[in-house]
Amino acid sequence: MTCKEVEKWIPLFLRDDLDTDDLREFMEHIDKCEECREELSIQFLVQEGMARLEAGNVFDLQNELKHRMNGARHTLKRRESMKWLLFLLDGFVLLEVVIIIILLIVL
Repeated sequence: MTCKEVEKWIPLFLRDDLDTDDLREFMEHIDKCEECREELSIQFLVQEGMARLEAGNVFDLQNELKHRMNGARHTLKRRESMKWLLFLLDGFVLLEVVIIIILLIVL
């Protein structure tokens, strides 16, 4: 993934609109690229900071961004675990179908 692609995906990340594969690619790039991490931080600060200022709320945006990044990592792990679980369930269903067909042929 290139820095240009990451810059385009930052608003999607901030809205939690990335699917599992895109989120994985995005997080891997952000973890490795200081410039893109800085761009993410700037866009987050501008977006959230403006909203908070308008609402008159107190905020610690750097800490909130850190929590959002940790939450994204957790979400990614959970989604990938579910993906494997669904893959295993599909395998069990296929195995059951094969067993039923064999039993029907034998009996």
